[in-house]
Amino acid sequence: MYTTSDFKTGLTIGYKGNIYTVMEFMHVKSANSMAFVRTKVRNLRTGAITEMAFNAQEKFERAQIDKIPMQYLYASDGVHVFMNLENYEQIELQHEQIKDEARFIVDGMTVEVLSYNDTEILGINLPDKVALTVKETVPGVKGDTKTTAMKDAILETGILVKVPMFIEEGERIVVSTSDASYVSREK
Repeated sequence: MYTTSDFKTGLTIGYKGNIYTVMEFMHVKSANSMAFVRTKVRNLRTGAITEMAFNAQEKFERAQIDKIPMQYLYASDGVHVFMNLENYEQIELQHEQIKDEARFIVDGMTVEVLSYNDTEILGINLPDKVALTVKETVPGVKGDTKTTAMKDAILETGILVKVPMFIEEGERIVVSTSDASYVSREK
């Protein structure tokens, strides 16, 4: 069991039948009321972010989330297939479960699959940055490496990213998975 004094960013708790990850928290104590903790949490089943306030010594169940390294194999008919790298078991996730993350994954990529109590698959964790190939973009301007002008590029997964003018079709670029922004050319 946890109390609010155990809160830290990234802590996973069970509360009222749901599983949450603590994103932010602040202990608050005013002169004319009891102490409480104001938190921002993410529901791991729905992805919804909510702000909640808890009494200072409220108790929460421990939610054990396992992060299993798995390789992405393929997608077919709205189902994404992953293989456990240790025992080679395969699991299937519906596209709706990982629709945001699916924009960044390609065949052969290793991701962390999130499992609750070895019975429920909650989704996947992506690396902070991924390398993807530019499939479509307008030709760059020769010698234009100093300006901050950006152009649209469609990557191999179909995601649209703003890239510098000098990026060409066929190049591999590094993209941030948090906001789908260009980071650099792949080295």
